[in-house]
Amino acid sequence: MQRDITIKVGDLVLKGELHDTYCAKKIWESLPFESEFDTWGDEIYFPIGLQMTLDDTARKEVEVGTIGYWPAGAAIAIFFGPTPASTGEKPIAASDVNIVGKVKDPTKLREVKEDSTIRVEKL
Repeated sequence: MQRDITIKVGDLVLKGELHDTYCAKKIWESLPFESEFDTWGDEIYFPIGLQMTLDDTARKEVEVGTIGYWPAGAAIAIFFGPTPASTGEKPIAASDVNIVGKVKDPTKLREVKEDSTIRVEKL
């Protein structure tokens, strides 16, 4: 089952979806989240207060637009381009993330990297 979400940073509103995995379902059940965020290259990440372990979707190399759950920081990570760990254009996470969803038009996040607050909610 696809779960539609909106991601708001400053004046930017993006649509996304959460996948049908245990981790994504737990995130869905906990929405909405509003938090200050940090960036790491072209990645936004922010704590969500859920403690979960890695699952069978976990990996470091992801696609642009991936929404990942990062157990090491109990955080969501949204990848919209290369990170400091990348050697090319593909995002590389600092450590494994569970793949929990994807965002549409992710490169627009470059426009709001300097903002400080993100909100993720059910659509």
